[in-house]
Amino acid sequence: MNCEKYYLPATVEEAINILRENQGNARLIAGGTDLVLQLRERKINTKALVDLSALKELNGITENNGWITIGSMTTHQQIAASGIIREKARVLAEAAQSIGSPQIRNVGTIGGNVVNAQPAADTTIALMALDARARILTNQGEITKPVGELFLGAGQSAIDPTSEILLAFDIKTPGAREATAFMRLAKRKALALPIVNVGVWLKLDQTLSKFEDIRIALGPMAPVPVRATNTEAVLKGAPLQQTVLLQAMAVLEKEISPRDSLRGSAFYKKEMAKVLLKRAILVAVKDLGGELGE
Repeated sequence: MNCEKYYLPATVEEAINILRENQGNARLIAGGTDLVLQLRERKINTKALVDLSALKELNGITENNGWITIGSMTTHQQIAASGIIREKARVLAEAAQSIGSPQIRNVGTIGGNVVNAQPAADTTIALMALDARARILTNQGEITKPVGELFLGAGQSAIDPTSEILLAFDIKTPGAREATAFMRLAKRKALALPIVNVGVWLKLDQTLSKFEDIRIALGPMAPVPVRATNTEAVLKGAPLQQTVLLQAMAVLEKEISPRDSLRGSAFYKKEMAKVLLKRAILVAVKDLGGELGE
């Protein structure tokens, strides 16, 4: 690393002012589990680091007026252990629990995981399934964007860490007949990047016999995290039947475009995406007391 300056702002306003004054020559650092390695390997260069770790206003989980808010500096371990998240957004708790080792989970933040913009980032997949909104502070003021709009390509974030600050994520508190599930396939249970991961949110009708609504997020199926909207369309309003699920998996196979990699072939990833999607749906449906018929 070859940084000339290090800043530890006490407020978000101070942090954004430091970025503005450095005119693109300073960048934010959160937990640093990804950025420090990138700096050491000179994949990223910057003259100054702006450390957000002292900003308590960006750390924590709250629920108010039908919304759950997660500060961008909240660690993966805080999310995995949160009673609110485990009860009302299990997909995110399980995604956070699957990341790295205990040491990484205690330091790495949800904001950093999203801004790092990897197509299979576990918490990103969960947030997309939850239809989360990101609040971002720019030079023009605060804006809100769906999490799915924060990615330009593999490792390329729509949030500029030299001029913008990711403040928090907002998730609508789930209502009746809503459930979530997270599934992950990796070569080992810990310290391994996912071969495939799937996040599902669904809502059943009042009779618990039909999919009223559903959201499906997957990675790494493209250069950016993917919402399987065509597959969702097959399931919305459809009865809870195995034949419907088979139709959805056939559509999913055509909708995703993974690439061959060291972790698995494109064919293998497609097949496992279908398997994990089915498992996730079955878990979420069972949690609501539903059951798939023939």
